[in-house]
Amino acid sequence: MYICSYGFCVFKIWQDFMFACAMYPTEKSFIQTVREEVIQQVRRLKSHPSIIIWSGNNENEAALATDWFHIPISQKPTYLKDYVTLYVNNIRAIVQEEDKSRPFLVSSPTNGVESEQEGWVAVNPYDPHYGDTHYYSYIVDCWDWRTFPRTRFASEYGFQSWPSFSTLQPVSITEDWSYSSNFTSHRQHHADGNQQMLLQASLHFHLPNSTDRLKRFTDTLYLTQVMQAQCVKTQTEFYRRSQSEIIEGKGHTMGALYWQLNDIWQAPSWSSIEFGGKWKMLHYFARDFFAVILPVSFEVDDTLLIYAVSDLSHDLKLRAVVLLYSWSDLDPVCTLKSELLLVPGGSAVPIFKQPVDALLARCGHCTRLTCLVTFHLEDSRGQQGPTNHHFLCSPKDAQGLQRPNITAAVQEDKTGYAVALHASSVAPFVWLDVGNIPGRFSSNGFLMVSRNRTVSFNAWRPTSVAELSRSLTVTSLMDIY
Repeated sequence: MYICSYGFCVFKIWQDFMFACAMYPTEKSFIQTVREEVIQQVRRLKSHPSIIIWSGNNENEAALATDWFHIPISQKPTYLKDYVTLYVNNIRAIVQEEDKSRPFLVSSPTNGVESEQEGWVAVNPYDPHYGDTHYYSYIVDCWDWRTFPRTRFASEYGFQSWPSFSTLQPVSITEDWSYSSNFTSHRQHHADGNQQMLLQASLHFHLPNSTDRLKRFTDTLYLTQVMQAQCVKTQTEFYRRSQSEIIEGKGHTMGALYWQLNDIWQAPSWSSIEFGGKWKMLHYFARDFFAVILPVSFEVDDTLLIYAVSDLSHDLKLRAVVLLYSWSDLDPVCTLKSELLLVPGGSAVPIFKQPVDALLARCGHCTRLTCLVTFHLEDSRGQQGPTNHHFLCSPKDAQGLQRPNITAAVQEDKTGYAVALHASSVAPFVWLDVGNIPGRFSSNGFLMVSRNRTVSFNAWRPTSVAELSRSLTVTSLMDIY
């Protein structure tokens, strides 16, 4: 994970040992090799200040507790004994001797002290009242925050997407460029993963329908990234706004780690960075939803709430600035501001609350289907943190949403390259792509609610205005239909 504040970023690492999703032997020869490896790795890594925690394994407590491998009841005590022998009596003991400066978790997810009291394997290691939680649900509507566990620490969650066409092209041929091809099936190593992505996307978006085979394929790749980015955004924002609340004994969520960062090959996965280093839409979103100051919106009983989340160490006085736009117009229908409220450092505070019907009536000429909301936080000095959005309906039901006819012009300045964009209407999920030219944009996958916007491009190799102009494509949601 990485935490950024005022342009300065620090990396924090949760360091697992190489045991995951399996049962391991405890013969003397194997234990000896494990002990040697643990000693070597702890001594090699413990001087790095980025490491904040050690973990003995990934999901092996959960595998035992919930019987992933259908272990016969008569053999269960043996497996439990082996688990304690390997992870507690050996790995944990060595780490605590070699590095007394950091905590050690036997597994993840785990209930921590509660798991220890239950003999190191809890009845329910996913219990949100304790420790950390892993949570995946690919079919349930990911925009519904009520489906997420109100956990103490969300250490693993995520959704799949496909990488961009430029990443897939070098390892594929023309006949592969279809979502139903043997290639897409072979590259997908998660059961039903390709279908799950389409099902999740179809909850809020129309699926691509071009009669051109290649366009339909590239449009589908794009939509899986839109889906993934929006899903992980919604889930992460729920965890971040839950840090100051306890409801029915659950809450005080003090951390969120999505799975996963990067890829080892060109294929669909949970990653936010593609094989080769290209950022997916999710990675651009992550820079905002992990911002040190963040506005978060959600609805309860048709009432819109906006929280101010602050990971700063000092207090702020913030207000919410809420703008309503018509899907068909780039001029805001109305602007509302809340009063300045105290937001203590390291907290999440409700800062705006209004029934959606009252909000729409107050602004006039708006319904759930015709308008959307953007919002940000500000103090006496101006805007603090990123601008966020709240859709009052699924984009597939939006009335007035149309092709924005975005034009783009590449320019070169003293700092590098920039792309000047012009749109004729609101454009959700604007995606800039320069093919196989390595680099990243200053912003991408964004909601464009202004006629003009300039985005910079940081090239990772020498390029030119001419090459970038030839390679650049700009896609927004309505461009795929």
